Amino acid sequence: MADIEFIRAANRAALVLQPMRRMVLEQLRTPDSAAGLSRRLNIPRQRLNYHLRELEKEGLLECVEERRKGNCTERMLRATARAFVITAEALGALGHTPGAEPDRFSAAYLTDAASRTIRDIADLSARADAEGRRLATLTIETEIRFASTASRAAFADDLADAVARLAARYHDDTAPAGRRFRLLALAHPASTPRSKP
Repeated sequence: MADIEFIRAANRAALVLQPMRRMVLEQLRTPDSAAGLSRRLNIPRQRLNYHLRELEKEGLLECVEERRKGNCTERMLRATARAFVITAEALGALGHTPGAEPDRFSAAYLTDAASRTIRDIADLSARADAEGRRLATLTIETEIRFASTASRAAFADDLADAVARLAARYHDDTAPAGRRFRLLALAHPASTPRSKP
């Protein structure tokens, strides 16, 4: 089972977003048979079998074991990944902001950059998997409480200067075995639970 699977086609996204099928994928993070899942979800097996077949046909479920039970063979099914991420390309032209200006304070530009990153990681992950390799990535995450808008703007300038200095120090266009990496630093207000009225 993969940690994550990227959904890049609209038809697969629609399949995953259908409530019954989404529930099936959530339940089948651990293997189960159609009969076992039918009992757990209290759904008739015939109705469930239709959804299982569709998910398996699209490669979102896999058979991990077959067991003989009397005259029948019971198939143990499992989701192909622990998590599924729908990429912006599944939405076609609606999945990106056309002409999003490279304004580092724009939510549209931040969203477009994050979508490009997900698209790139989906592509690179598929290639790494095909080659039996692990994708080299780095994630740095923290939270900062700024005292004011001015301090946030000063931090943005300092961060840009620090990244430019580090990039200049480590970037080597002449390294024959070198590999390019893209660094994306983004910030947005931390989401906090809404207070109840």
